[in-house]
Amino acid sequence: MDLKDFWRRLQTGGVEVAVAGSAPDRLLGVRDAFLRFFHDGLERTMSVAVVPQVIEEAPVGLLVSDEEVTRLIRGRVLDLEKKLGGSYHFYLATEGGIESLDVDGQPLYFVRNWTVIRSPLGEAWGSSGAIQLPERLVGGLDSPQIPFAVPGTRRSGGILSSLTGGLETRRKAISQSTLHAISTLFYGVLESRPIR
Repeated sequence: MDLKDFWRRLQTGGVEVAVAGSAPDRLLGVRDAFLRFFHDGLERTMSVAVVPQVIEEAPVGLLVSDEEVTRLIRGRVLDLEKKLGGSYHFYLATEGGIESLDVDGQPLYFVRNWTVIRSPLGEAWGSSGAIQLPERLVGGLDSPQIPFAVPGTRRSGGILSSLTGGLETRRKAISQSTLHAISTLFYGVLESRPIR
């Protein structure tokens, strides 16, 4: 899809996003971000079609570095783009992970979500906010054991929901990381409305 065709299709047909995976919270989080960006940020009413794409899911447990997560999801996006050609406006993959940060010789562990998006405009990345895993959950565990010690299930909103008492969810983290990626992708290309 060339850039001229991209803009024409975007303005006349709405937004079409191919998303790696089919988990409902993933698809809804991506949709929430696109609606927020176009409807709230640009005051443009556009339909948003989020189309799940079958992928090989990662094994149980979270990846244990931002580098591993971003490498995995970037690979998924490139595979989607190669497989589907110019069928969609955007190709997107999103995944959560755990990152450790060494503070005064003590490792602290944080959970966050990453999103990678590609389109004829280029490629952009975004992440959600991070939340620290409490020491009482991870104390005494080796790095390979950490991904299995975290609380929460996908059905109940994930780790973030468990850690925040339901105030944050995986869907919200996916929406935030996706919004950040979309904002970077369109920065300087589309102007959002002035802040009131």
